Amino acid sequence: MKINTNQIVSISEANQNFSRVARMVDRYGEVCIFKNNRPKYRLIDIERDVTIEMTDDEKIDFVAARVLKEYRRAFEELAK
Repeated sequence: MKINTNQIVSISEANQNFSRVARMVDRYGEVCIFKNNRPKYRLIDIERDVTIEMTDDEKIDFVAARVLKEYRRAFEELAK
């Protein structure tokens, strides 16, 4: 696996400054996140990655499911 050094961040940096890492993904298309000085995770721009092909509706469903799962309690409280 070839990794551009401009696309490497540590897991602690990704955790503390996710918006910066997201901007890097916007610029490069992907970022490699290192854990314990080894490549561990890959953050990709889902719209630019050729290995993932989704329709716009599928992308919306994917994101909506994640948001609903994460904020379910808040939505339940609002529904009262």
